[in-house]
Amino acid sequence: MSSHYKRPHGSLISYMSNQVKTRGGINLAQGIPGFQPPRALLEELSQTAFDPVHQYAPGIGNVNLLNSLLEKYQPFGNFHTDNLLITNGATEAVSLLYTYFNQHLTRPYSVLSFEPAYESYRMLPGIFHDKFISFAYQPDGSIHFDQLATLCRQENVRIVFLNTPGNPYGRIWQDEEVEKLVQICRDQGIYLVLDTVYQDLYFSAEPFHPLHHFFEGMFYVNSFSKIFSVTGWRIGYLIAPAGHMREIRSVHDYTGLCAPSVLQEALARYINRHNWGKAYIEDLRQKLARHFNLLKEGLEHLGFYIPGIQGGFFVWARLPEGYSDGFQVAMDLYEKQKVAVIPGEHFSERHRNYIRLNIAREKQEVEQGLQRLTAYFNPKKTL
Repeated sequence: MSSHYKRPHGSLISYMSNQVKTRGGINLAQGIPGFQPPRALLEELSQTAFDPVHQYAPGIGNVNLLNSLLEKYQPFGNFHTDNLLITNGATEAVSLLYTYFNQHLTRPYSVLSFEPAYESYRMLPGIFHDKFISFAYQPDGSIHFDQLATLCRQENVRIVFLNTPGNPYGRIWQDEEVEKLVQICRDQGIYLVLDTVYQDLYFSAEPFHPLHHFFEGMFYVNSFSKIFSVTGWRIGYLIAPAGHMREIRSVHDYTGLCAPSVLQEALARYINRHNWGKAYIEDLRQKLARHFNLLKEGLEHLGFYIPGIQGGFFVWARLPEGYSDGFQVAMDLYEKQKVAVIPGEHFSERHRNYIRLNIAREKQEVEQGLQRLTAYFNPKKTL
């Protein structure tokens, strides 16, 4: 195993993905869908481009899009337009919330997420000079809620980030688990941020909706990026208690201002006329499940361990015996086989022997990636 690679500055996701963009290869690194958006959505975009919607959108979001979101989410709670905000992707929603929380929380405090944690949850506290704590699942994938409650008290946790299905580990939280987490947050006055950009991308049984447990300290983040394969459009949204949302919108005015006007309008027309893209999402869900099973089976033949994954864009995989450094593997794998993956250390210091692989690519690309992984880990093995 080579040992001369230097760790780049910034996000390893961006770094590894940019290697493919500039030097070629198979991109199983960044969560970029390899699929075209729905044709009907592109047709709506084409038509919208000739309409007078090229100036700033309302700061809170396109009226038609907000009304569609309200109709979608009212069954889960007594929501109103005052609870909604369209953002520049889910990432802006998360960072906007963090900025807002910092206006109301007294330092020092800690921020917690579940290990392995998505990069924004780990990096935002560092930008604001706050302490980040990762809470590990039990070996069987369960959560020890008594230990979690104790840790939150001891470390003065004031913000908890949860994504379900997860990234990089596509675990789906069950109804009773979210209920217990909500109770801890309510008891201790903790802000709970639910990031559910993969909510509709489950592999088998549809999960329950976490908004059933909405309370005054809960903030719900989602986006259109993943479900419609339009990550470059950067249209996300936030649902928050109205009392918080008034101030959050004020912060948004001076940071994000508004999401792209034309794209919001095209999305509003599409989801209104095509049943929220139900047929496209169902087809995407099936593709992801097939690609996950394909890659999981191939990796397990190579000696990888794959924990229980129930949805999302990724395979979270422990390296075969004899490989302990995911960073070295990721760098070496790209140099020798031109396959980009993300080392586990980007999400967890305790998962250096893991890598994350994107399954949201066309089948041929996933198959080619698996062939190159086989050539790297066991060139004599036949799939």
